[in-house]
Amino acid sequence: MSRKPYLRTAIAVCVFTMSPHLAANSQESSGETIDEVIVRSHPLSAESLAQPVATLSGEALERSLSASIGETLRDLPGIHSASFGQAVGRPVIRGLGGARVKTMQDRIDTMDVSVSSPDHLTTIDPFSARSIEVLKGPSTLLYGTGAIGGVVDVHTGRIPHQVPEEVSAKGELRATDNANQRSGAVSVDAGAEAFAFHVDGFFRDADEYDIPGFAESAALRELEEMEGEGEEGEEEEAFGVLPNSQLEMQGGSVGFAGVGERGFVGLSVSTYAAEYGLPGHSHEHEHEEEEEHGDEEEEEGGAVLDLDQTRIDFEAGLDAPFAGVSSVNFRVGFNDYEHTEFEGNGEPGTTFANEALEGRLELVHDIGSSYSGATGLQFSSREFSAIGEEAFVQPVDTQTVGAFYVGQNSFGRTGFEFGLRYEHVDHDPTDPLPKRSFDLGAVSLGLIQPLAERWSVSGQLDYSTRAPVAEELYSDGPHLVTSTFEIGDPDLNEERAANVSATLAYAGESLDFMLNAYHTDFGDFIYERFTGEEIEELPVLVWSQGDATFSGVEVDLGWKALTWAEGDLTLNAGYDYVRARLDSGENRNLPRIPPRRYRLGAMLSWKGLLTEVAWARVDEQSDTAFGELPTEAYNDLRVHLGYGMDLGRSRLELFLTGRNLTDDEQRYHTSFIKDFAPQPGRTIEAGVVFRL
Repeated sequence: MSRKPYLRTAIAVCVFTMSPHLAANSQESSGETIDEVIVRSHPLSAESLAQPVATLSGEALERSLSASIGETLRDLPGIHSASFGQAVGRPVIRGLGGARVKTMQDRIDTMDVSVSSPDHLTTIDPFSARSIEVLKGPSTLLYGTGAIGGVVDVHTGRIPHQVPEEVSAKGELRATDNANQRSGAVSVDAGAEAFAFHVDGFFRDADEYDIPGFAESAALRELEEMEGEGEEGEEEEAFGVLPNSQLEMQGGSVGFAGVGERGFVGLSVSTYAAEYGLPGHSHEHEHEEEEEHGDEEEEEGGAVLDLDQTRIDFEAGLDAPFAGVSSVNFRVGFNDYEHTEFEGNGEPGTTFANEALEGRLELVHDIGSSYSGATGLQFSSREFSAIGEEAFVQPVDTQTVGAFYVGQNSFGRTGFEFGLRYEHVDHDPTDPLPKRSFDLGAVSLGLIQPLAERWSVSGQLDYSTRAPVAEELYSDGPHLVTSTFEIGDPDLNEERAANVSATLAYAGESLDFMLNAYHTDFGDFIYERFTGEEIEELPVLVWSQGDATFSGVEVDLGWKALTWAEGDLTLNAGYDYVRARLDSGENRNLPRIPPRRYRLGAMLSWKGLLTEVAWARVDEQSDTAFGELPTEAYNDLRVHLGYGMDLGRSRLELFLTGRNLTDDEQRYHTSFIKDFAPQPGRTIEAGVVFRL
């Protein structure tokens, strides 16, 4: 991939030189840390949904920002990250990840290939987010039957919906001591008369990151010793630094819109480029190469993934187009994605390409004062291919068409929600593999009941079906990034899920409390099963089906303990746990299920000063599937210090953040390479933010 150093320089210059020129025309700073969020993931009132909704925005979002979406969201109750080094982290919601969690940018899928392999990143930069909204639990009605685990929607504002009254801008620079990471981002919103535009850009560079001990876990080292590995002739074990964990990313967007009194029409074009190492990649393959070529061809480094993406988005919205309809919105996105995985000697390995189109049409209506609903159509087309030595799945074209309806009604103080969806999915692979078609459906019923003194209770019943994705059906080859030989099953049935969830909430002036509990029965749950056999010296992993049960609980508590002039002290606590098992079998545990987690924190705000201390305890995970090793418990201590000051009509914010301050060895059980790649050790980050 051709590097663009001028982009990095331009962003850094913009942060510190463009701001004073724009300040003269900007409005007085209000002290807010983020622009107002206008777009919501749900077309109806998100404040009264029976489905649990978590939103990360403002200062909380900025304190959580990381290189990946999963790492940015991982402190929210019930959400974990399936990391693959510091560059990759796909969200895991209530123990479900991969194709069951739909990641979106402004209500359209990311359209990358992150679901096809755990080393593929999600092509959304968290620094471009104005807010991130998570619909926890089945979200199949609105966004497709594949979203059986939940939805993560990043709102970027890249297509303006309104003409801003004044020019506004934001720029930031960050640096860390661990991995010498440098990052920067800038965004500008402006407009005149009936025209609005948005521009943003970012860069992020990091070296290999420091770890507290060995790259390999104690459990893996013990296993290798028992099996006679790690003896003379093997490479020295990595210690203190995770090899091949470097990253380099950059991108940006330009968007504009024509805005009238009743609607808007807009377009945005964005790019995303990344080059990052794949830690722990294909050890067996490297040894095999050495055996074939002898000492003449020596590995010079680890495998590297190099990607480029161009995305075009179009959106149009109209208020009150005709009687009975309060708004109509049409959204379509096109994505051209390609990445190549290079081996350590610089030779290209496998190239993944994905051309995708997705669109949705929503009509929102209000009937009287108590009833509202949304009707919609959704379509998508995906042309996916993987070509090269490590291509474990053949090219597949996938077409999807769906129609949905969701509604809300209230009877007195009681609110009801209901919805239906029908979806048709076609998978058309390269011959001679069979074509598969699926007719899918989903239905949901919810209730919201306010109780006395700020208490409320809500519940939801869902039934949905999910079509297997192409990788689950047609994989057949060595997947060296996970050191497995992966075999799909073209005869897989659709996956069925019956879910019941309940929420007890309290929203007071100084106290917020939420308790979520859920239980999901899966029929023909699709999972990867280790057979105990080997092909090409790789353990065989087969996509299989079996009935399964997921149950869990989430607790979130916030208490404003003290309040005084220009300041307050807030305490918070949290807990989440999920239990996931097959209904039958010798070993009923499912792979990569996160362990229970506890959280305590305190935040002090006084004038322009903000101080936060957060501690989390993640238990060991010993309920392992066949082929998995247990994961040890760890602590996570973080401290954030921030100070903001007004500079005329601008605002300057300085911050210092410490992560993993106890330098614990942290391994995410949700990670495919957790026994080869722990999370970063003690890290100190410093940054500056300008706002207009």
